[in-house]
Amino acid sequence: MDAQSYSTALADLRTLRDQIKKTRAALAKQEADRDKLIIQLASYEKAKAERIAPAAGVGVADVVALAPALAPDSLAADNAPQPQALEPSTAQATADSAPPLAQRATAPAMTTASARSAPPPAPAEASATEPPAASEAQPSLPSIPASGDAWFSHTSGLASTRPNFTQQARSTVFLDTTTGVLVHRDQTHHLDLASRSAADILTAVFHTIPEGVERIYITAGDPWHRDTGRYPYLRDAVAAWLNAPIPGWRTDTGRGRDRMAGHFVHARHPVGRYQRDNGEQHVEIRSVGEWFDLDGDDPHIVRDAFVLLWQALRRHWSDAVLMGSPSQTGRDLWTRTIPTRGQHAEGFPVLSEDLRALLHATAGQGRNELITPPRVPEQLSQLVEYDRTFAYAKHTWKSPVGTPRRITAHTFAAWSEKEQMRALYGCGHWQVRVTVPDTWNHVGLLPAPAPGDRAWHYPATPGTSFTTWAGGPEIHTALTNPIQPWKIEILDGILWEDGKPLDDWAKKLKETWSNLSAQAHFQGDAQQARAAHLASRAVRSILLYGIGSFAQRPRMVTGTTPRTLERDVPVNAEIIGFDDELITWQKPTGFARDPNAHPEWSAAIWSAARAALLTQRHRDDDTYAGALHTAPGTVIAFRTDALYLTQPHNWPYHHQPGDYLLKGHLTGPMAAPATEEELLALRTAGRTALAAARQEA
Repeated sequence: MDAQSYSTALADLRTLRDQIKKTRAALAKQEADRDKLIIQLASYEKAKAERIAPAAGVGVADVVALAPALAPDSLAADNAPQPQALEPSTAQATADSAPPLAQRATAPAMTTASARSAPPPAPAEASATEPPAASEAQPSLPSIPASGDAWFSHTSGLASTRPNFTQQARSTVFLDTTTGVLVHRDQTHHLDLASRSAADILTAVFHTIPEGVERIYITAGDPWHRDTGRYPYLRDAVAAWLNAPIPGWRTDTGRGRDRMAGHFVHARHPVGRYQRDNGEQHVEIRSVGEWFDLDGDDPHIVRDAFVLLWQALRRHWSDAVLMGSPSQTGRDLWTRTIPTRGQHAEGFPVLSEDLRALLHATAGQGRNELITPPRVPEQLSQLVEYDRTFAYAKHTWKSPVGTPRRITAHTFAAWSEKEQMRALYGCGHWQVRVTVPDTWNHVGLLPAPAPGDRAWHYPATPGTSFTTWAGGPEIHTALTNPIQPWKIEILDGILWEDGKPLDDWAKKLKETWSNLSAQAHFQGDAQQARAAHLASRAVRSILLYGIGSFAQRPRMVTGTTPRTLERDVPVNAEIIGFDDELITWQKPTGFARDPNAHPEWSAAIWSAARAALLTQRHRDDDTYAGALHTAPGTVIAFRTDALYLTQPHNWPYHHQPGDYLLKGHLTGPMAAPATEEELLALRTAGRTALAAARQEA
């Protein structure tokens, strides 16, 4: 791309930006009109939220939020006033001398609900001298009820154990649905895919390779997006593609040890699972994008990447098998590192369902935040992107094990300062009340439940108070950050023993990643170098999504109801799509009995990674890196492992997990991004500009 085409593309981008803004404004007006109609309908004496919700295309809770009088009896009971929490008694820590944490502890905020429901506690009253707490009007997170001591146990008969079998490898092909190129082992075929439907793909593949294929990776073309123009939502188009009838085939119902059955509807990376009507043949169609991002790579390079990945993993796991997704592969490889002797030879027991549900509701993932004017300048002189290399791999050396203990505020306050610091350094998950210092002028440090569609935000306004849950690394950062300690009140907590259940698994993956990265760097053949690079990215996905898979989510049931019978949509179901005939909905149905469900491990790693985005010590270089080591007003955004800044920094980079890699640098002037789309556009331009500058150098 030359300078003229670059300028032209920027002009086109600005035009598109303006069109998007107009579309958003029109959508906002339509949503406001919808809300007015909901409120108008609520005035009817026989109105019911369960009837209005599907007609509006929203959930029952959304209707009740607009018209509280329509709250169902069960919801009204959950929102009934709770007993007043005890008034906290705290002391503000100073930068010169932080008092013992016991002085900051408060009486626990308990609820009186049953152990199964655990509604949020009533907020404590603010003192007369405190500024109004903005968070009091924001969503609340669940608490541990007064009777919650029973939660601190394991699920009977459910534990992660080392498998005594070897996974069976699947016969796999790689298909570019744009060109029709199919790679099977060392052979290349050219297919006529007709309309690129699932039926056309299965027909063409099995006509070409009649001996049987069990997994089809789509490397390009995204055939499930072919009819997006006919549906209001991308998921609807994907679901229609997956569920279209295929002569001689039906949806797979699972087989043997493989419990994966039915299609997985995902907007970008769906999975279609099919079996012959006679049950003798099973096959799945998947996106290779689950493993790594491609940049025009042909199926031959993709297959070579999988071969290199398998060979590299076999050096550490003699029984390694690549499963359909990186998350499945990651968990399977982890189970094969469970010790056969010693303390954990019996496996790692799974927490009670109550604690798993609490962690699911209160432990967020990566930090994603866009900071906009007036907190940052309207015009930016430059935008610099730093990305933490293989970040999660740095935080697997310590994880929670054993039976968790409940640490109430009273218990915490009774400890010595040494005991308190040991607890916060340990593996814990804490309910805290937080106050931003009155003179704070930097980014927020702790997540809080966010109003609207976002799950989390990071309050930074001086004097703001909020109640939230956070892991030990984040709490410790808030108390010891290099700028000014925050006031933290411990309300309740969960504390585990320190262990290393993921250490062996992560070390093997890190070594595999290092070897493949080196191979990509030193390989003389361009195609093999590219394959090795993709394989190294796949290792990253195995660890990243393997960690995410431990954070078991509630099962979701998806169903459809005719629009003429919209009152039959289940109560508390979420409307995820609709057309002229059907309403598509989903609702949670609780947790499956998954022996590898360990949300406490995911939560600990996510917390440590969020804390490292703020401050991270580089011992060998005797320096620090992270957002809190930049000037106020220069942090533009956080995106999981990445920071976007207005100034470059000379942070050390040694190609090690967690190091900050300079990934993009765009010179302005430019308008500060106001939306995620604008940020991503600037990110792409910054990466292109940095690559061009390095090539010229």
